[in-house]
Amino acid sequence: MDKLHNHLSHLYLFHNVVRLGSFQAVATKYNLPRSSVSKKIQQLEEQVGQRLIQRSTRKLSLTEAGRDLLAASESLNKIVEDSQQVIDAHESTPSGTVKISCTVIIGQQFILPLIHVLRRDFPAISLELYFSDDHVDLLEQEIDIAIRIGHLPDSSLMAKRVGGKRLGWYASPDYLQEHGTPTTPEVLNEHQCLIFKNQSVALDHWSFKEKNGDIKKVRVASKIATDDGRILVEMARLGLGVMMIDPLLIKEDLEKDLLVPILTDWQHPDSLPINLVCLGRNYRSRASTSIWEALSFHLQGAFSETDR
Repeated sequence: MDKLHNHLSHLYLFHNVVRLGSFQAVATKYNLPRSSVSKKIQQLEEQVGQRLIQRSTRKLSLTEAGRDLLAASESLNKIVEDSQQVIDAHESTPSGTVKISCTVIIGQQFILPLIHVLRRDFPAISLELYFSDDHVDLLEQEIDIAIRIGHLPDSSLMAKRVGGKRLGWYASPDYLQEHGTPTTPEVLNEHQCLIFKNQSVALDHWSFKEKNGDIKKVRVASKIATDDGRILVEMARLGLGVMMIDPLLIKEDLEKDLLVPILTDWQHPDSLPINLVCLGRNYRSRASTSIWEALSFHLQGAFSETDR
């Protein structure tokens, strides 16, 4: 009897034979050959060591052992039915928790405006948002979906491109009025440059592509650095210096003339991809797959302006 758990499917068929009254009825219900149903019941009897059903040409009847086993496993049908209801519910309505990670500015400008849409479309899914400008280890921090900017060195990540970005250079009108407007990349060393810097990267080498295709690289000296993209933008708004950033992230500031572009005769030579990433399709639950597909749809439209 210690291996009866290996025959639970046979036990379930046994319950249905009793309920439906014949091997053929069970075979029809589950699209099985009648001989297969009969063989599985025989295997169950061999495991129990007792005949469970008396066969005759007219009807089936339970033996004493069969009645005892039926009573002892009475809850099996309910367990199977309840389990099927759970499976059906998950198949029809994605549910669970999905953890999303991205930089602070992308989170504020692109993810937060989508939350009401995601909650409306997936009311049974709980969202956990992790906005940080530090590098996030998806496996260690159990992140389901992340938004990454730049080329991905980790080939184990599954990625879907949702846009691209090209950096530009910006300052406030007040800063430019006080310090003058830089006319070439080389004169940036005469200005206060605002640098993004964290434990893994320091963006203090700025590249400029001229109209003829030549590329200049300038190492800018900075008196102020920050590891927070929001603070970088706020310092530029306050007139503390020149910053390099994706213009789509400061779209509202540009529209209100709180920040203005400089060095417009040059472009940054690199267009960086923006990707949705996860550990792999096998790691994704139905809930995270639903959120992945929704973010893919909405963010491709939002980031399309960055592919210039």
